[in-house]
Amino acid sequence: MAIKDLPREEYVLEGNASCPGCPITIALRIVLKALGKNTILTIPASCSAVIQSLYPKTSFNVPTLNVAFETAAASASGIAASLQAQGKEDITVVAWAGDGGSYDIGLQALSGALERGTNFLYICYNNQMYSNTGIQRSGATPYGAWTTTTWTGKKERQKVLAEIVMAHHIPYVATASIAYPEDLYRKTKKAQGIRGPKYMEIIAPCPPGWRFDMSKTVELARLSVETGAWLLYEFENERLTFTGPTRAILEGDKEPASVEDWLRMQGRFRDLTTQDLETFKQVLQERWDHYRKLASL
Repeated sequence: MAIKDLPREEYVLEGNASCPGCPITIALRIVLKALGKNTILTIPASCSAVIQSLYPKTSFNVPTLNVAFETAAASASGIAASLQAQGKEDITVVAWAGDGGSYDIGLQALSGALERGTNFLYICYNNQMYSNTGIQRSGATPYGAWTTTTWTGKKERQKVLAEIVMAHHIPYVATASIAYPEDLYRKTKKAQGIRGPKYMEIIAPCPPGWRFDMSKTVELARLSVETGAWLLYEFENERLTFTGPTRAILEGDKEPASVEDWLRMQGRFRDLTTQDLETFKQVLQERWDHYRKLASL
């Protein structure tokens, strides 16, 4: 499917309160085009809770429940149980949360919902920090990145939540990027057609937090994949497959773009020392080696 073939309906309306260049609205527009009108969103404290505009108005044209930071998956479980009790099988329940509310604060509720087999789709839009509350580090923040709480650069390796989710043996896990809308649309449609818990994670470069010009959002999202800093894959029925440029890089058909150029485009990495850069590249290489091993199994 080409971009021109995506549905024309819009469920993220004009007049929303997103920042210029915000990747979240791009991602949610594509996701809701795939899911359609019969969708219920549950959103914890996050940028999306602000983007939808202030009560009593909203720019999200589907039913939306705003909940506490740690309760996205728990509230989705309640919605799914209610729909099941009413015999309503044609409504998709989506927990739409940032990395702070997924990797850290909401992890317990997410794990519980996955373990129970809740019929819902959990989507984490990952901007690699707590953006809405002031750009603090999260478990998703990469090594070396500046945040207001790691102002000399984070010195710990980032968590990989998708792999934690895989350990729950759910039917479907996928990663995506706003720079590849057809891939995101296809994966969302596939997830919608699978019963049980599904998890998707979308890389979401944030201009204020990553410190880049707001016109470069899609370019940063594309380079995240082309450099190998972000991998595109699907984990379906215990089988891992790679998609898009990630697959081409793994199979040797495409050389990865320069990760140094990607880092230089982001002000959050401007204070990287030579040693920090080498550590960042080593961590990245170790992750690729890990996924090459997974791909060979």
